[in-house]
Amino acid sequence: MTRTTELVPLADYLYGVMARLRPLPPLEVDLTQAYGNVLAEEVTAPGPLPAFDHAAIDGYAVRAEDLLGATATRPVRLNVVGDLSASSWRPVRLTAHACFSVAAGAPLPAAADAVVPLDWTDQGMAVVEVYDAAKRGHGLRRAGEEISAGSVIARAGTQITPPLVALLAACGIGHVVVRPCPRVVVLATGDELVEAGRSSQAGQIVDANSHALTSAAAEAGAHAYRVGICDDDPEALRALVDDQTLRADLIITTGGTGTGPGDMVRRILGRDGVEFTDLSVYPAGSLGFGTIGPEEVPIVCLPGDPGTALMSFEMLARPVIRLLAGAEPVFRPSIKAHLLETVASPVGVREFRPAHVAERRGGGYTVQPLAGGPYTLSGLAEANGVLVLGERVTTAAAGSTVDVLLVDRRR
Repeated sequence: MTRTTELVPLADYLYGVMARLRPLPPLEVDLTQAYGNVLAEEVTAPGPLPAFDHAAIDGYAVRAEDLLGATATRPVRLNVVGDLSASSWRPVRLTAHACFSVAAGAPLPAAADAVVPLDWTDQGMAVVEVYDAAKRGHGLRRAGEEISAGSVIARAGTQITPPLVALLAACGIGHVVVRPCPRVVVLATGDELVEAGRSSQAGQIVDANSHALTSAAAEAGAHAYRVGICDDDPEALRALVDDQTLRADLIITTGGTGTGPGDMVRRILGRDGVEFTDLSVYPAGSLGFGTIGPEEVPIVCLPGDPGTALMSFEMLARPVIRLLAGAEPVFRPSIKAHLLETVASPVGVREFRPAHVAERRGGGYTVQPLAGGPYTLSGLAEANGVLVLGERVTTAAAGSTVDVLLVDRRR
């Protein structure tokens, strides 16, 4: 059998798609809304962290020289001249052979250079006996010891995590400039589709795709919205897509990418500038990409088979979402792994197959292809990796080294 069209290598196709896209414009947001976004600008510390010298533990602020020789049998006695809490603000100074009772977070008195833990003392209130000598710096934090004023806290391209939010807040930063998470809408097409919550029967197929792809888009870092099912009606499809361009940064469709009589998406959107490309990839075959409407909103058109749609999402839609978000890396991390069983692969295409990856004792990885290949949803549900076999590979023998994409379901 001879092919009537030349198949395009996936790498060439992705290069062309990515070259047409740019990250979303930067946006200043409140820190409470920053989680999950990517920093668009470098963030520097407006002041030192900690902002002032303070006690790191509950205890007594002392001068270390006053405790020389302190032991359990010969404790040093100090006068407790005051109490300081985390909310204390009046400056105070420590004199010889005196101390302040301090709570963790309390500003350190001038001349104090150590904080003695409570369990090193008899916890006296007016006079305290100290049973161990504290070295200078014990139990306290100095201003700027973690971050100095003007130093870089996080660079552009950093994804904002809860610990980073805490760090930014602690440094006195209330707003940051980010690349916003893309707004992605997902719609499934096909007269045969019915809503989830019922079983498939002849002439009816439950719409698994739009639910799965909405979840996959959210996992990739998008604000994802499921539009639902669109019948194979040209006017309804065009109206629905046009409507979504008003609120989306990316539109994902599933179904109708082939050349059969019922493949409405390819026929209708192809007239609107969406290009459908036949790829040397298994599974997938044909993917669509273009821009829609005056706003030139990117649109990705994936096949209708659920397993193929999810694999195609990994190939095309996920990198597009990551690029729009300004996130790095755009693609899944790749490793080399030892194959546990021999597998055959179609000639002339790059195959993506669900697999289970495990670390080996002593280092390295093994990979086990999952039964059923990409068309088996149960295999995809178990997969933590994707086995990649190149165009020239027809058989990969057990024990050989293969490429595997690591699938982190937390992104």
